[in-house]
Amino acid sequence: MDKWKNDDELFSLIKAELFTAVVGDVMDKIGLLRQFLPPQIQPLDAAMVVVGRAMPVLEADMISGEQSVHNTVLQQPFGLMLQALDDLKKNEVYICSGSSPTYALWGELMSTRAMKLGAAGAVVNGYSRDTRGILQLQFPVFSYGRYAQDQGPRGKVMDFRVPIEMNGVIIRPGDIVVGDLDGVCIVPQEAATEVFRLALEKARGEKTVQDRIENGMSASAAFAKYGIM
Repeated sequence: MDKWKNDDELFSLIKAELFTAVVGDVMDKIGLLRQFLPPQIQPLDAAMVVVGRAMPVLEADMISGEQSVHNTVLQQPFGLMLQALDDLKKNEVYICSGSSPTYALWGELMSTRAMKLGAAGAVVNGYSRDTRGILQLQFPVFSYGRYAQDQGPRGKVMDFRVPIEMNGVIIRPGDIVVGDLDGVCIVPQEAATEVFRLALEKARGEKTVQDRIENGMSASAAFAKYGIM
């Protein structure tokens, strides 16, 4: 059985051997049935992969030109966005939700700062912008796609390192985010050891089944023998 000593070892193992489909499959089997983020959230480039610890960020829509006299957070240009960005740690994923998908929640300068801090990527329940710059950086960004309209006058970060919800999926600080060209799933940190142990077993079993099928075994016979399809 694989044993990893730290996040660096675990995340390297995930990137080398796993993918969202197999991680999602094993979560289904242990009763974690709502762990995939909305299918609209896709990588800016099909080769992008994100694996890291969730640093959840709560965004909210604002009315342009209106300022709160009661809430000091709302008096700041982006709310707490800059503080949230600067608080990113190594191997963390900036994962943001709470606003309407009508403006960009991530861009090139944010990617540059996140990379400098050793962050693993960004996942936003909305759009991203500065696409050429992000692609040049090759910083993993998952979003609804490309849209330049700025969050500045339209949204503010209200809080960070707090639980957030994304279409029924609860994301807590420290949960593990796994994303590739088939989408993004969230592995609750309390289930991570079991999920990744089972996922590695399944991924390796799938290679065996693929080899048997390529050598002439029927799908029915392969499933009967290995329980994998």
